[in-house]
This record gives sequence, structure tokens and C-alpha cells, in this order.
Amino acid sequence: QVQLVESGGGLVQPGGSLRLSCAASGFTLDDYAIGWFRQAPGKEREGVSCISKSDRTTYYTDSVKGRFTISRDNAKNTVYLQMNSLKPEDTADYYCAADRWTVGASCLKSRLYDHWGQGTQVTVSS
Repeated sequence: QVQLVESGGGLVQPGGSLRLSCAASGFTLDDYAIGWFRQAPGKEREGVSCISKSDRTTYYTDSVKGRFTISRDNAKNTVYLQMNSLKPEDTADYYCAADRWTVGASCLKSRLYDHWGQGTQVTVSS
């Protein structure tokens, strides 16, 4: 059974950093695309970053490029999202998701994912 558990959210001041973790169980990371998504109140869920299953290429939405970094630790079966230079507009619930069939840049599309974690809240405020 595929399970995803996010952690690492919290309250941080603008310009600060957080590292989100997505602990996976029930599957091997190499066989799945993993994505990070976020949803702010009153807004649609958007793809933040993802890592493809085949060549581990990483993708980012434009608003986080140069600030966020996705990485994976296969030994720990965990995917991370390092978030630096955080802005108030990064405030949202963050979710990780996994999908066995998604390839390439499509991994930023939330509708393609079958498995989701419960989310972790990130608040950027002074």
C-alpha cells in the first residue's frame, strides 16, 4: 500500500528557510514520479516541483526556481523540498504525491497523481 507522510512545515519569517520531507512507504522511489504541490486558501492546487522516475530530472514552477530544491534519498525512501528565501506568497498547505506512470515535465500536473499525503502547512509571515 502506497503511503506518503509529509513533515517539516511551520511558521517562518520572510527570507527564511524550511525543509519539507515526504516519507514514502509501500513502493520504491525509483519506480514513481514524486511531486510537491501546494494549495493556498481560495486558490487551486499548483505544482511546485517534481522529480521524474526515469532519469530523476527535476522540474520547478517559475515562481520557485532558484529558491526551492527537490531531492530524494533512496536509502531513506524520502523526498525533500528545501525552500529558501521564502516569501509570504509561498504560504499554503504543501502536499507530496506519487505516481507510477507520469513521465517528464508532466510530473507538475496534480491531476495525474494517484497517491497523496495528508499535507503540511507552511506559513510565511513576520
